[in-house]
Amino acid sequence: MEHRPTTQTRAELEASVEQARRYPHKHVHKGELVISPEAFETPGRETNLLISRFARLDCTGSIFIGPWCNISARCRIYTHDHIHAGKKPLLALEEEMGVIWKDKKIGADVWIHDSAMVLAQATHIPDGVVLGAGSVLTKNPGPYEIWAGAPARKIGQRAPADPEEIKAWITQKGYSHA
Repeated sequence: MEHRPTTQTRAELEASVEQARRYPHKHVHKGELVISPEAFETPGRETNLLISRFARLDCTGSIFIGPWCNISARCRIYTHDHIHAGKKPLLALEEEMGVIWKDKKIGADVWIHDSAMVLAQATHIPDGVVLGAGSVLTKNPGPYEIWAGAPARKIGQRAPADPEEIKAWITQKGYSHA
């Protein structure tokens, strides 16, 4: 069976990014969304990315996205946070002090599943990380780690596997595949 590429064309990616990118505090700071040039260098594909148009990418700070990433629907990637210090009303504190932000780097082959949230405190998501659906990431994971939960914690590690090992795993788990 032939599989359809799950990555987007350049036009699809541009349209998705246009809908997903947000500047909620552009009056304070307006960051950039930077996609790695490697995302456009895979032979036979226009891009090697999938960014859902239903994701929300907060560009108060800048976000760098590496190649081969999947940023799923309804996930939220935040680069800003509000100041929660003291007992002054938080809205008044925001009016006086603004918000805080940090840039964020997302490495290669990162999968951020449906409805996951990446808070501003997580500034670097290294290569190979998988963030489970509905998770809330509050700190930086290590390379090729699998994180899930709210707050997210490490639940596994991606390891090398050959195609036969993958087929055996699929069969053992009772899945079908084509």
